[in-house]
Amino acid sequence: MVSIRRILVPTDFSDCAALAVRYAAELADKFGAELVLLHVAPDSVLALPDAVMPTPAPMADLDALTEAGRTGLAHLISALKLEAHKPRTEVRLGSPGQEIVAAARDLRADLVCIATHGRGGLARVLLGSVAEEVVRHAPCPVLTVRPGAC
Repeated sequence: MVSIRRILVPTDFSDCAALAVRYAAELADKFGAELVLLHVAPDSVLALPDAVMPTPAPMADLDALTEAGRTGLAHLISALKLEAHKPRTEVRLGSPGQEIVAAARDLRADLVCIATHGRGGLARVLLGSVAEEVVRHAPCPVLTVRPGAC
């Protein structure tokens, strides 16, 4: 029998991500699972190689990025009326795909519920796919939610 005790839901605060949060909240209700909302703030200094930067980039204010993520998660919980679920929140800094996979491991998630942005062609090649990276490397099953899935 499938046992889902903890559902990890990464969010970038987009409409697509909000749909994935709604799916995860419904699943958490059905399985009696803990809901964990994760925001990964991409640290631009970590994301850009030195060769691209003609001059040293100022270090991002990591505390400000973390606090902005916490505030965003609090607003999301309020906007989607998730208070009854008592969701746990996590904010991490770094590469979104890598941090989501690491969080799934660290938190022992039984399921990751992640939005896809539905990009294709050149946009996908240039921007990459966080959801695809998570599907390939997550230590647990991954539910992907496409835009307009409801």
